[in-house]
Amino acid sequence: MSIDLLIHGGDVLTVDDEGTVVRDGAVAVHEGEIVAVGPAEELGTRFTAAESIDATGCLVLPGLVNTHTHLAMTLLRGRADDVTLQGFLERVLKWEAELLTPQNVAAAVRLAVAESVRAGVTSALDMYWFHEAAEQAAREAGWRLHTGPTFMDVPGPPDGIAYEDRLDWARRDLEARGTARTGTRPALFAHSTYTLSPDQLTEIFALAREFGALLHIHASENATEVATVEVKYGKRPVELLDSLGLLGPDVLLAHAVDLTGPEIAALARTGTAVAHCPVSNLKLGCGIAPVPRLLSAGVTVGLGTDGAVSSNTLDVLGAVRQAALVHKAGGDPTAVGAEQAVRMATIEGARALGLGEQLGSLEAGKRADLVVLDLGAPHLRPLHDPWSTLAYAAHSADVRDTVVDGRVLLRDRVLRTLDERTVIADLEDLV
Repeated sequence: MSIDLLIHGGDVLTVDDEGTVVRDGAVAVHEGEIVAVGPAEELGTRFTAAESIDATGCLVLPGLVNTHTHLAMTLLRGRADDVTLQGFLERVLKWEAELLTPQNVAAAVRLAVAESVRAGVTSALDMYWFHEAAEQAAREAGWRLHTGPTFMDVPGPPDGIAYEDRLDWARRDLEARGTARTGTRPALFAHSTYTLSPDQLTEIFALAREFGALLHIHASENATEVATVEVKYGKRPVELLDSLGLLGPDVLLAHAVDLTGPEIAALARTGTAVAHCPVSNLKLGCGIAPVPRLLSAGVTVGLGTDGAVSSNTLDVLGAVRQAALVHKAGGDPTAVGAEQAVRMATIEGARALGLGEQLGSLEAGKRADLVVLDLGAPHLRPLHDPWSTLAYAAHSADVRDTVVDGRVLLRDRVLRTLDERTVIADLEDLV
């Protein structure tokens, strides 16, 4: 059988339910879909590939999924360090009003895509202004972006669309999308319970549910946010969302750092997922999300980087390492293990987006989003356990090849769909 692409010769970490590792394995890809995973010798006999990647001496794994980010914040990287969340927001909102245009967002997203592809990140959930420009930039680069209209009731929003006009605008956006492209789903973004009223949140969530869209919202990022919402509405953010009937399997909360036991139970009861952003949470002094308790309760937890202002990089592997380490600070070295951390960056992230049947593991029938990680560096040898190597030793610079939807975007550490020098120069002209 003729196929488009065969990746062969490396150890394939499938991240399936059994944690299968195929030694000297191969992944066969045709029309953007994984058609087979198995021993390299067997698949090499079965298939004739138009393009092949020799992964000998490498680890082949699913593409990493960034479940919470603001990609175009690459424009502001390094401009809001060593401040609290509230100080961060005060600065960033001012700069966004001054700097953001569709053209600037597109340039910043191209840089973010280049950085992400180099880091083995094959898709991201992006909450930001001018999502149309971001979507176009990602599409041109062949990268998988999950985005949509964002709601934040602030004076003079960068896109000039007042809140009272945003619902109609968002409806037109959702109608224009029609059937979601394979490997994506429509999404709406409500910034938070402190920038939107309960009535506004109810309207936004009703619109999203009319179209079967994913709902993404910041919630309980730090104690000050929780106190602000509690004073204003008499309930904590997650309590408020629950009381309004706005939690559910179509909802993904960003951060969820400051949670009570009953709130964790509510997330589990409603099937609400969480995007854990350990690097951003630490850098802003927000605290450490109760991920072990969330996992024990059965809550789906993915990993996110947040924007490149609060985390400074879009390195999901860095988030894997941080997630595997920071929760051990309480004295339990098993709190979040290596395998669990890697799963949060792959299959659990896909499930958090409601796309676990299409993304997140290397299995026949899923979209061909995958990474070839070079194991030749001294810090990666010997390879006793691929989960451990990924969580505690690997760096984004070890990524050699990145494939999205069967298309090779990074080959031998060279970007194929973006001119890196031009991308960097274009952004430098803006700052």
